[in-house]
Amino acid sequence: AAAEKHGVCVRPFTMEAGDPDTGELRYVAVPCGSTVESVCAPCAKKAKALRMVQCREGWHLDQEPDFTPAPPTEDQKALVTVRADLVAAYRAAVENGDEGQADELRDEIRGVDEELRQLGVRGRLPSPDLPDKRTPKRSTRRRQDAPNLPRRKVAKTTVGREYAGRFRPSMFVTLTCDTYGRVRDDGTPVEPGSYDYRRAARDAVHFSALVDRWWQNLRRAAGWDVQYFATVEPQKRAAPHLHTALRGSIPHEVIRQVTAATYHQVWWPNHDRPVYGGDQLPVWEPRSKSFVDPETRQPLTEWDQAVEEVEKPAHVVTFGRQVHSKGILGGTEEAGRHIGYLTKYLTKSTGEVVEATSARQREHHDRLHAELAVTPCSPRCAVWLLYGIQPKGANSRTTPGHCKGRAHRRTTLGLPGRRVLVSRKWSGKTLADHKADRKRFVRDMLAAVGIVKPEQDPARLIWCKLQPGDRDAPPRAHLLMRAIAERITWRAEYDRALLAAAGPPGDGPETSAIPQAA
Repeated sequence: AAAEKHGVCVRPFTMEAGDPDTGELRYVAVPCGSTVESVCAPCAKKAKALRMVQCREGWHLDQEPDFTPAPPTEDQKALVTVRADLVAAYRAAVENGDEGQADELRDEIRGVDEELRQLGVRGRLPSPDLPDKRTPKRSTRRRQDAPNLPRRKVAKTTVGREYAGRFRPSMFVTLTCDTYGRVRDDGTPVEPGSYDYRRAARDAVHFSALVDRWWQNLRRAAGWDVQYFATVEPQKRAAPHLHTALRGSIPHEVIRQVTAATYHQVWWPNHDRPVYGGDQLPVWEPRSKSFVDPETRQPLTEWDQAVEEVEKPAHVVTFGRQVHSKGILGGTEEAGRHIGYLTKYLTKSTGEVVEATSARQREHHDRLHAELAVTPCSPRCAVWLLYGIQPKGANSRTTPGHCKGRAHRRTTLGLPGRRVLVSRKWSGKTLADHKADRKRFVRDMLAAVGIVKPEQDPARLIWCKLQPGDRDAPPRAHLLMRAIAERITWRAEYDRALLAAAGPPGDGPETSAIPQAA
């Protein structure tokens, strides 16, 4: 309780930090970094505050953000070199059929990618897997049943238009999924028998792809590089919907036209009826290194071959008719209120947001989860084995019909894993940059009153995970108490800096009406 009161992580993990210059070895409590308040409230509140700063700084920019890349550091170049070696070893393990080694190397590559992100590396890192050259090309012709999409030449600017020489409004837009049947006030269907659970499950799985297509179409229709900060939340009916802040103003009619004309075609094999189920499941054949039919022992259809035989999309995702768009001026109380509305659920897990409180809601969630359990979420999903198709990357540890993907969990009900979507040119900064700005601001405030905090470089230290059974490691309670004491000291120093910046009483302009009346 004391740690939560003073904003200290309540679930830190202990690491050893060794100083190569002095030889000192000490134990450091590293914050868990959780974004869920029920897991760690202090870390979740910090993450939410950082997202609010990111949203505020990029929403109403009046100048183009600076995207001049900084020269790469030695640490960045060293990590990229390590990543190249890991990718080469991973591809060699895949070719040799060493599944365990390949999984370990993939985890190491993922860890290196996270370190590169923390060091400020931008852009998309290449996948360790080789590109699939057999993927057939699909026609880009628009569907005949889709409305025409207005299109303009996209300019390179990211800042919206200015009106009357001083007003530069931006937008707040809400998009929802299509209807699957009439629902009550609590989100449950009026007629569960006719509610389209299959389409609801597939729309939830492919919602992120539909949103990506909407950004693309919106930029083409607006004629400039529209930037966004968006959050994905579940409705009461457990369908995802999108709240987004758009920089600049776009006519409401254009937003409605783009939403009506946006769709996403899923060019996957047909997966309406499972071929296997119950005790009749495909089995792994070690000789051919593939899954085979349990009776005929014939290998299942490979994913690439099944995709080549597809003649029409298995599913088409569209938005619903309800589109809410609103213009907002920067620096107003309304802008701050909408930023809070955008980030209000970021400290809650998806299961807490869509929590069922009645038997009718639990039944609705159970039926939706049952449909999601047999809906493939990706080309690597193990659910494809139920439809007689061998997914990409299948191995002996793959269990038919059981995928660990987020879309199949009962607590998420198909909602995407990334709940915050930020365009690359939103503020010209990453989350690490925003965090560094806040630290720099505090250091400058303290330096103004003579409190100098030398900036330490954690990269020069040697970090090691705590070994199980380490008798020299201090108890977690001791680490928490030390962190609380440090936080109290830091807060007192910052309050002192604020009082010094405000000056003594009476130095400011006279705002009282008593002397004027006298």
